[in-house]
Amino acid sequence: MMALTRRFFLGTAPAAAAVGILGSTVATTAEAAIKWDETYNVVVIGAGGAGLTAAVSAKEAGAKKVVVLEKMMFAGGNTIRAGGGFNAAIKADYEKAGIKDSPKLHAEQTLAAGDGRGDPVLVNQLTEKAPESVQWLKDHGVKFQDHIYQIYGGLYKRARNPLGPRGGAYIKALLEVCKKEDIPIMFNARVVEIIREGNLSGRVLGVKVELKGKTMYIRATNAVVAAAGGFAASDRLTGISDPRMEKLGTTNHPGATGDVLTNLVDIGAGTRGLDYIQCIPGGVPGEKYPPNLFTHVDRFLFINLNGQRFIKEDARRDVLRDAMLDQPKAIAWTLVDADGFEQQKNSKGPENEAALKAGTLYYADTIEDLAKKTGLPAKELKEAVDTYNKAVDTKKDPFGRAETVLVNKIIKAPFYAGRVTMKRHHTMGGVIINKDAQVIDRHGNVIPGLYAAGEVTGGIHGTNRVGGNAMADIFTYGRIAGVNAAKNPA
Repeated sequence: MMALTRRFFLGTAPAAAAVGILGSTVATTAEAAIKWDETYNVVVIGAGGAGLTAAVSAKEAGAKKVVVLEKMMFAGGNTIRAGGGFNAAIKADYEKAGIKDSPKLHAEQTLAAGDGRGDPVLVNQLTEKAPESVQWLKDHGVKFQDHIYQIYGGLYKRARNPLGPRGGAYIKALLEVCKKEDIPIMFNARVVEIIREGNLSGRVLGVKVELKGKTMYIRATNAVVAAAGGFAASDRLTGISDPRMEKLGTTNHPGATGDVLTNLVDIGAGTRGLDYIQCIPGGVPGEKYPPNLFTHVDRFLFINLNGQRFIKEDARRDVLRDAMLDQPKAIAWTLVDADGFEQQKNSKGPENEAALKAGTLYYADTIEDLAKKTGLPAKELKEAVDTYNKAVDTKKDPFGRAETVLVNKIIKAPFYAGRVTMKRHHTMGGVIINKDAQVIDRHGNVIPGLYAAGEVTGGIHGTNRVGGNAMADIFTYGRIAGVNAAKNPA
C-alpha cells in the first residue's frame, strides 16, 4: 500500500489538512486478484436522499441490478432528520405567491451567497433542474404542502415542504419505490475501500465492505455512486479547519463522519472547500428535546441573554452563525407569537410538542411573563419586541431585515421562546464533480466508473449553503448520478 503525500490535495491549506487526516492509503488490488462475492451494475454508497434517488434513477435508466450500501442500521441519513424545505423556482408556485422568481435568479443568489466560490456550471444546472426534481418526487409518491415560504437562511421565498414527516417523507416514498423496483439495501454495510484498477489510476471496479463482521467484495460493472454525506458529525475533522467547530456539537446523524470521503481521497479524488462548515441553531447542552422556532424567517426573533435583538434574522447562515457565537455564552433565545408557533407546525410540530412536554419550550400570555419564565430582562425584552413591531409598520428595521420578511408582528398571545446555540449542520466541501456527477481527480481528469452526489461533493454551495438548497442538491444530483451511472458500462 502506498502512502499519500501532501501533493495530493487541492484547495485551501485547511482543506488539505482535513483530508490529510481523513486519508492515508490507496487501493492497489487488481481486479484479477479479487474474488468478487456479489456483482451489480450500479453500487450506491449511502441510503440517504441522494443515495436512494441515485439508486431509483439508475434502475429506471436501465441498470438491471442496483444495490445500496448503508453503514447505519437504518435508511435516511441526514435527509430523514431535515426539515425538508426544498428550494426550486417553479413558475406555478411563485406566480401563485405573487412574486418574481426564476431558475436564473435562484442561481445568482446561490452563487452570491457562497461568495462566488460555487462552480457556476454546477449551480446553474442545479437551479435549472430543481423544478424537475420536485416533479420527479411527486411522480414517486411525495406530496407537497400547497405554499412556498422563505426558509431560515434561504434568502428568498422559494421553499416548499412535503406533507408528512418533513425530510422523512422523502425517504419513506423512496424506500417504497426501492421495494417495488427490487433494489436491495444492505444495512450495517460499511465501505472500507473503493477499488480501482491501479494506484491512483484506471477505472473504479467496486468496493470492499465490512458487513456484520465479515468482509465482502462487491463488483460494479457500470459504476459506483458515492452518496454517503458529509463529515459534520466529526469533532476532530471539522475542528481542524475551524477550531470553533470542535466543541459545538452537531445536528447530523452519528454516521456523518466522512468515511466515504476518506475512501474517495484514497483513490485520487480531488477535493475543494473542506473548510467551509455551516452551522444552524440547535439545542443547548443538556436539553434532550430542543425547541425549533426559527424555520420561518418572517415569524421569529433572535434575542440574546441581555434581552436584545442582535442580528437580522434573514441574514446568511454564516453571518448568523458568527453573530450567535459572539453572544454571551454563545446562546440566544428564539421567540414567536401564537401565529408563528402555528406556522412552525408545518415543519417542526412534533419537535416543539416534545419540547413543551420536556419544559425546554416556554410560553406565556404576555411578553413580561415570558421574560420571568425565561430569566430575560423584562424591560429589554419588551423594548426589543415593541421596536420590531414598529419596524413592521414603518418597513425600516434597525437591523436591516428585508421588507419581504418584515411583515408579521409579534402580538398574538401566547408567546413562545426556546434557547438555542449553534450546531454544526452542513459541510459544503467534498470531492470535485462535473455537471454529469462524475468524480474528478487531482489532475482534473474524470475517474472512470465513479460518480458522486450530495454532501460528499464540493463546489455547489461555496462558502455558505442557502437554506433549502440541500434538498435541491441531493435530489437533483442524485438523479443525474444515477442516470449516468446506469449508462456507463465497462
